[in-house]
Amino acid sequence: MSDKPFVSMEGIDKSFSGNQVLKDVRFSLIPGEVHALMGENGAGKSTLIKILTGIHGKDAGTIEVKGKEQNFSSPKEAEKDGIVVIHQELNIIPYLTVTQNMFLGKELTWGKTGILRQKEMYEQTKRNLAMLGVEDIDPNETAGDLSVGKQQMIEIARALSTKAEMIVMDEPTAALTDKEIENLFSVIRSLQSQNVAVVYISHRMEEIFNICDRITVLRDGEYAGMKVLNETSFDEIVKMMVGRELGDRFPERNHQLGETIFEVKNLEREGHFKDVSFDVKAGEILGVAGLMGAGRTEIMETIFGAAKRKAGEILIDGTPISIRDPSDAIKAGIGFITEDRKNEGLVLHLSIRENIALTNLKSVSEKGWMSHKKEQQLVEKLVEKLHVRTTGAEQDVQSLSGGNQQKVVIAKWLGIQPKVLILDEPTRGVDIGAKKEIYHIINELTEKGVAILMVSSELPEILGVSDRIMVIHEGELASILDGKEANQEMIMKAATGGEYRAEIHNE
Repeated sequence: MSDKPFVSMEGIDKSFSGNQVLKDVRFSLIPGEVHALMGENGAGKSTLIKILTGIHGKDAGTIEVKGKEQNFSSPKEAEKDGIVVIHQELNIIPYLTVTQNMFLGKELTWGKTGILRQKEMYEQTKRNLAMLGVEDIDPNETAGDLSVGKQQMIEIARALSTKAEMIVMDEPTAALTDKEIENLFSVIRSLQSQNVAVVYISHRMEEIFNICDRITVLRDGEYAGMKVLNETSFDEIVKMMVGRELGDRFPERNHQLGETIFEVKNLEREGHFKDVSFDVKAGEILGVAGLMGAGRTEIMETIFGAAKRKAGEILIDGTPISIRDPSDAIKAGIGFITEDRKNEGLVLHLSIRENIALTNLKSVSEKGWMSHKKEQQLVEKLVEKLHVRTTGAEQDVQSLSGGNQQKVVIAKWLGIQPKVLILDEPTRGVDIGAKKEIYHIINELTEKGVAILMVSSELPEILGVSDRIMVIHEGELASILDGKEANQEMIMKAATGGEYRAEIHNE
């Protein structure tokens, strides 16, 4: 690994409409290293990368690439100099095939005829995916028909095919299975051996310590420091990020659970899962674990009425309820925080006020008419309660950080005062400080007797917050484990059909 930087950024300043978002930031990247870039949502990570790749111009500072000062005017210009970005928000065109997405804007043709070399692009797409250990994607498939995890692998494969010298990966594992993450890490290590530099942006601390060499931390738009990973600790990094000791990652749970208030009996959705039965007590968090594609989200969607069930019963307080669509679920006191907050959880171009009001029209109305006073009171109360960092209730949610967007999603459902709250990946793409705030909100809900169903792909999170853990394997209930006795090995064995598969603890 060379000591001479591939990229060096010094004294970077940037303001938008008089609001300074970066101040005197520096960052350097050495060929062949994996360098983590961390900070709370809104710390300036994305802005720094956008300045490097020419999306935004800097107000002050210098950028050197391969020893020469550079000011790229566009990402395409940066790519010509060997810099490629894999964005968290996928750039897949859903109605095009995998091959068409892979070669979009770089199609192979026969000379100047414009006739596409279809077979060659098909075979190259297969090779690009094989680099990541992906064998189950047909290059002729329509990309929009694939899971989010597989779409992410297409994005990564497309970036790797450019022969880049530097790759920025923004939350690359957010939608990947454990196997896909293993494959990705193998590819990253292979890239290192070829002297390719990787900037790794993630909120998953375990991954940072697993794959990265150095870490640069930004806090409130300023440079907070750089550390060599094997010379630092989780606590030190957190303190750099938030400017204080965070304490224990997960809040202590010591309140008494109530009676069973939510039951699911023999639930089945054709082609997705069958014979799923479980219950949740008042004030209990039932964690839901399993490999991606096991059926966790599909079970939650079916409970909420977003998908039709083939068989089964759903009971609240011992009484069967009929749920034909989400409106029935809401009337019964069930809230659902979806894993895809930007496409399903929020209306991005609407304000915080409008988003919160959408699920609370009944409580902010009088005699069928919206009450501005009631709406204002509800929104102000929830924004304050959840510590949403905002300029005001009229701010568009699309301009909020990921953590604050997630708080708005939670606020929408707190307004209905749910008996049962389903949380599907509630902290995905959320920084460590906002995660802890969300855990405290969940804890407060359980203290008021709300029954929580929480789906998460992060095993430390599942183990850290759950009273019991339900493990799903290939559309079937594999095990329900006591949260205090469970460990990662037990969960993974059950999730993969191993020895804990038959141990159903549903008391």
